[in-house]
Amino acid sequence: MDNRGIGRRVAYWRTRRKMTQEDFGALMGQSRRWVQDFEGGKRQTDPALSVLERAIAVLQVPLEALLYDTPNRECLDTAELDTIRAALQRHDVLTGTADNDPTEPLPLDTLHRRLVHARTAFQSGHFASLGRLVPELLIDTNRAAARHQGDTRLGAFRLLSLTLELTEAAGIKYGDHDLALISGHRAVAAAERSHDPVIMASAARHLTDAMTMHGQAEAAAAFAVAAAARLEPELRACGADGLSVLGMLYLKAAMAEAVIGASDDRRAATAARSVPGLLDQADEHAEELGTDGLNRVWTAFGKTNARLYRVAAHVQLSEGADAVSVAADIPAPARAALPKERRGHLLTDLARGLTQAGQRTEAVDTLLDAERAAEEEVRCRPRTRQLVEDLLLLGVGSAEGRLRALAVRCGLPG
Repeated sequence: MDNRGIGRRVAYWRTRRKMTQEDFGALMGQSRRWVQDFEGGKRQTDPALSVLERAIAVLQVPLEALLYDTPNRECLDTAELDTIRAALQRHDVLTGTADNDPTEPLPLDTLHRRLVHARTAFQSGHFASLGRLVPELLIDTNRAAARHQGDTRLGAFRLLSLTLELTEAAGIKYGDHDLALISGHRAVAAAERSHDPVIMASAARHLTDAMTMHGQAEAAAAFAVAAAARLEPELRACGADGLSVLGMLYLKAAMAEAVIGASDDRRAATAARSVPGLLDQADEHAEELGTDGLNRVWTAFGKTNARLYRVAAHVQLSEGADAVSVAADIPAPARAALPKERRGHLLTDLARGLTQAGQRTEAVDTLLDAERAAEEEVRCRPRTRQLVEDLLLLGVGSAEGRLRALAVRCGLPG
């Protein structure tokens, strides 16, 4: 046990839980000076078990998080997901009404800057920061939508919908599909109240993803296609933003159909055959958009991201060799221009495709590339950690040492 680092780890988790030293001390039954000394290493030579037990209860972490530098501590944890869920379950957020806070709602430009910061963090692969950023954004954007009037209120609903989309994305990343579905539904409702077709389409593509992951792939595909058909005339009038979200709707519909195609559903074969056509439709919109890598409305939509989805669809349909072939045709500069989250996602999908194709050593090296591109995409996502476990069971020959070291960094038995 590394006693010398306990105070440092307590300080880390206290800060991550957004507690002041005074608040932590009060919950520990101690003074602020005691906390300063403890975190500074003056009281941690041999901390009493009762102190550690109280600290893990206050900080909502397992004992090993204070005793050791755990490999995947940067991941969004259960307590932070619970904080996001608690914000969603507040009466004012559930009902869309004003809370009892007497202060004026924040100006839209302030909320927009905070939203940009949070969504940029997500696209940079820093998912753990969402546990700190999302709950306040949910409360503050809801308050703005409830209290503002006129065009300002419409703008607040746009920001609320985009915040709920981010909540949905966090749920998808961490395998909390209930959280994702609830957030996705509310994002669509807020988007409709914004009267903005771009935000409506953006929310629809996120809900499609959540429905697919929640086992409702058939309804998800139908919803995405219906949203695209309904909104296309208005989206075309919105320039690059409109084309970007329109293209994403077809990509999400393709993935929903691929999920059906990989199942034992009665229409699996039909669904699998529909995937290329939906991907081709997205490609057409990418061609119309022209410039790649614009990242309008945080979609990263363009020719390259459309290819990423083609890789993912092949992997979903267990067509590993095809996925590897498509990935090989993506130019390195185009891949490098993607947001880190997208790069990491492509590489983890490619690693899965290589595994399906029997190229397991290459799969391990690709996972290591993914870790370098977007660490949390590999170490924190349940789906990627499952791939690491699968490769350990399958055997990877000369890459076994590298894989076992990766497993340890993912918090898995090496």
